[in-house]
Amino acid sequence: MAGRTVRVGGLPADLPPDRVADKLTIHFLRSRNGGGEIADVQVLAGPHACALVTFEALEVAQRILKTKNHVLSIGGKKYPLEVTAHAAELSPDEVA
Repeated sequence: MAGRTVRVGGLPADLPPDRVADKLTIHFLRSRNGGGEIADVQVLAGPHACALVTFEALEVAQRILKTKNHVLSIGGKKYPLEVTAHAAELSPDEVA
């Protein structure tokens, strides 16, 4: 799984995690967003909610990281996403 997972921040806090996961899946499957086949999406709730999106191929994760300005549109609202490489170990600052 190394390198195939990206961390996504800037998620809408007012939506259920399963709905956010569905919307992220749709967003990151689209080729126009640099996406591709997804192996797993985990939404981690909390004050700094984020999601871990694992792609089938390393190349897709790298493409996603190179694509700037990911924006999730849900119900007419737009949420700018912060997409970063996911480190295997969480730093103490990131543990909720």
